[in-house]
Amino acid sequence: MRTALIWGALGLAVFIPIIAAAMSPLLQWRGPIYIAAGFAGVVGMAIMLVQPLLAIGALPGLSAQTSRRVHRYGGIALVLAVVGHVLGLWITSPPDVIDVLLFRSPTPFAIWGALAMWAVFGAALLAAKRTRLPLRVWRWGHTGLVAIAVIGTVVHALQIIGAMEQVTKTLLSIMLIATLLVAVMRRKVWAMGLRSRRD
Repeated sequence: MRTALIWGALGLAVFIPIIAAAMSPLLQWRGPIYIAAGFAGVVGMAIMLVQPLLAIGALPGLSAQTSRRVHRYGGIALVLAVVGHVLGLWITSPPDVIDVLLFRSPTPFAIWGALAMWAVFGAALLAAKRTRLPLRVWRWGHTGLVAIAVIGTVVHALQIIGAMEQVTKTLLSIMLIATLLVAVMRRKVWAMGLRSRRD
């Protein structure tokens, strides 16, 4: 029963914001590519919610090995979602995307989005190079970049007046921050760093 409740709650947390965005009246004034780009961003937020839980093995019914494997696939899916989000916006308005990528956009939400995007790419790059890095560098670097990605994504999403419904978007943002904090506290990256310095 507990397992079913946890998975059910997670499913609601992931799919309700997506369903609410799909029902937004603002979509009728948007083209299909722009809509697809927007939903890639929403899906990316949903993946971000699950990733920390997988990283610490907090989802019931999954072994530690399975959780780590799904976490790796989730990271790939997140990168693809971000690329899809940016590519779709590029197709609809290349000059705006160039300004965002170069951090010269006049809209603050765009700057936060660019910060989150580069942090996601950086975290993925570190993950790809994990076996070649000292454990402390890997843990601190990956955790720091993930934190920047989550915070940037939350601020980016909350500042945009778009298809995402405000209440569900806010709740999803709160859960993103909460799961990140739980994962960081569980992994105790700072404690590992202290132990490494003492060794």
